[in-house]
Amino acid sequence: MGSNRRPAYRVVVADSRSPRDGRFIEIIGHYNPLTKPPTVVIDHAKADDWIRKGAQPSNTVKRLIEVVKASA
Repeated sequence: MGSNRRPAYRVVVADSRSPRDGRFIEIIGHYNPLTKPPTVVIDHAKADDWIRKGAQPSNTVKRLIEVVKASA
């Protein structure tokens, strides 16, 4: 998402066999690094549910989840 020099990111659940920018299963949040402070919104219930089902968050998503939980 975003445009030239204006990055914005979705936090999604995707099958590992799908291409990086390909199809995804569900959007569980978003991240905008340009705001002061950066905006991070993640639905904890959905994220925890997917992790219980066996989803493995990337290192970046793990860090974003920790940031959101620490600020809540």
